[in-house]
Amino acid sequence: MSRLNYHHLYYFWCVAAEGKLTRVAESLHLSQSALSSQIRKLEERMGKPLFERRNRTLVLTEAGQQVFNYAEVIFTKGEELESLINRGIEPEYQHIRIGTLASMSRNFIEGFIAPLLQGEGPRVRFSLYARGMADLLDGLARHEFDLVLANTQLPPSGSPQAAWQSQLLARQPLSIIGPPDANPDAPFPQGYEGLRWVLPGEHHELRRAFDGHCSRHQYRPEVLAEADDMAMLRLLARDSGALSVLPEVVVKDELRQGRLTSFERLPNVFENFYAITLPREFMPGVVAELLAHPLKDLA
Repeated sequence: MSRLNYHHLYYFWCVAAEGKLTRVAESLHLSQSALSSQIRKLEERMGKPLFERRNRTLVLTEAGQQVFNYAEVIFTKGEELESLINRGIEPEYQHIRIGTLASMSRNFIEGFIAPLLQGEGPRVRFSLYARGMADLLDGLARHEFDLVLANTQLPPSGSPQAAWQSQLLARQPLSIIGPPDANPDAPFPQGYEGLRWVLPGEHHELRRAFDGHCSRHQYRPEVLAEADDMAMLRLLARDSGALSVLPEVVVKDELRQGRLTSFERLPNVFENFYAITLPREFMPGVVAELLAHPLKDLA
């Protein structure tokens, strides 16, 4: 049975983590040529290139990222084992990496990770990364994330190696939100004539739902501002004096403080929140627990 050379793997791990061959060679007291030779032997063993050069910088290939993820676990566990044997320090932390759609509600994200902040069960370190959907799915395929949170429909997977799995975590009704003194004197649309609006951008799913609602009632809103980012839309709704259309979770603090009021909900219109994962042989226990107890209805 052939064995993996862990010296080669360790040298690769150091270079992948540092990103500079020169610095790693100096720290390991090796020549650059000797270090490069060790990494080439690992690539020959794996049968795939693990690095590619871009503007004099070493960048991991897809296979290299997968090897790095395993090497990270192997050598981190080795350091934990050494601590346990030499100093009696038992590691108790799990580290998970969560990608989030940059434009989605921070309040929802905070609610999702709340169990990780409560200090019950195994201790956890987690990292959050806010990106666009394409970058999130690419990172998931490269095993950079344990899961991805999004509030948009998942595009079809382009390859069998990236067979996305999407789980509905929660849904939130879409509400008309505004300052208490706006006080529409009649239901939509009669009570909203002459009022200004701050709305999601015209290509946003929530905006399309609101536009459809307006069209059915032959109402044309006077739009003051648009924003795709939920954090920005929250600020505009809070400070502009205009009405907005938002899931209540986005402005839950302002609603609780009385700075904003929810006047009415749009019928049969919801924002959905999803967890996106890839099939994995070893799902981190903390991730499995989070997905086993989704938030359901946020209303």
